[in-house]
Amino acid sequence: MQRRVAVTGIGMIAPLGHDPESIWKALKEGKSGIDRISLFDASEFPTKIAGEVKDFSLNEAGEEEKDWVYCGRNIQFAITAAKQAVADSGFHDNGHEPERTGIYLGAGEGRQDFFNFVELIAHAYDREEREVDTAQFITEAMQRLHAVRELEQEPGMSASHLAEMFDAEGPNLNCLTACAASSQAIGEATEIIRRGDADVMISGGTHSMIHPFGVSGFNLLTALSTNNGAPAQASRPFDLNRDGFVIGEGAGMLVLEELERARKRGAKIYGEITGYGSTADAFRITDTHPTGRGAIACLKEALKDAKLNPEQISYINAHGTSTEVNDRVETIAVKEVFGDAAYKIPVSSTKSMTGHLIAAAGSVELIFMLMAMSENIVPPTINYDTPDPECDLDYVPNEARECPLTHCISNSFGFGGQNISLVASRLAD
Repeated sequence: MQRRVAVTGIGMIAPLGHDPESIWKALKEGKSGIDRISLFDASEFPTKIAGEVKDFSLNEAGEEEKDWVYCGRNIQFAITAAKQAVADSGFHDNGHEPERTGIYLGAGEGRQDFFNFVELIAHAYDREEREVDTAQFITEAMQRLHAVRELEQEPGMSASHLAEMFDAEGPNLNCLTACAASSQAIGEATEIIRRGDADVMISGGTHSMIHPFGVSGFNLLTALSTNNGAPAQASRPFDLNRDGFVIGEGAGMLVLEELERARKRGAKIYGEITGYGSTADAFRITDTHPTGRGAIACLKEALKDAKLNPEQISYINAHGTSTEVNDRVETIAVKEVFGDAAYKIPVSSTKSMTGHLIAAAGSVELIFMLMAMSENIVPPTINYDTPDPECDLDYVPNEARECPLTHCISNSFGFGGQNISLVASRLAD
């Protein structure tokens, strides 16, 4: 018999706050965490807005900032959110077995050493030859670049730090499948527990791409909103006048635990991960297939894994990026999979308030879904003012809604065509 997986701890850092409770309160109230970029000078960029985590300090997690000076915001967010989740769960102080505890993250790369890199290129550029003198570049780089800072840019470092911090000697993995990364990590961590390779997994994601490289790349893809005059209204999923997504940052961490173990120690259980679907569009790097074939297959796979019929789903937390293509194709996929029931299921995009946290998006949104289930409240899609005829579902416009929630789905569809759907269910027995 397949082992069951419960969520016994949550932790979160996002543009709306520094802990799950304050973030959830802001979300229910329909508040936006999007504002002008302050982390670097974006005045010459087409996009000047983002969902930044404001006034953040590692001191909140009981850590000395000087001990993590070479780590980027992604690692600092991961540490803080993971500490929240582990404390919330209590597993570490209750029969902790290091070799049966693992880490699986969907963590993005760290702070790029942008300014040093640009200056090195500029100093080594031979204007007459119109090329970079690599010998000069290397000589100066060896003097200016710091080995630990360069190491901490690697995506897998967050998982390494958490393993050491929480004595997690079991499986340790990281995947970086763009916007689907942390959802995929949670799905794969669930499978590790199901098959008996671990009893507890700390899983989730962390990312911060609010830096010149990150914003430049998405601007070149014409994927970001340029509604700079009204930051709080810029992310408008499913609205006819949407013009792109708003980049955000943060981390979401969950403690996944074998259900019977959690019950025996009397743990609080937020819900059960009952379904996991994973597919690829196999189409283009930056475009979803126009028929939604990957998303359709993913949703069907998640429902099959959860042993649920479409009519049993109470709520869908949409990927809902606020791009023209994503919102339309996701709507197509939901209608194809759920049929007539699609029009009865509330669908909302919390990215309207947080922006798109890229690799961390899925884990944060799964936490939102679990909190929604605990209170039977569906968070809204804010800035939904003008319906799009091609997006004609119930997107819970602008105000949260009370309704009974039993089984819910969270979608994450990433660049590169990676699709993940997770089903979470209220614990029934």
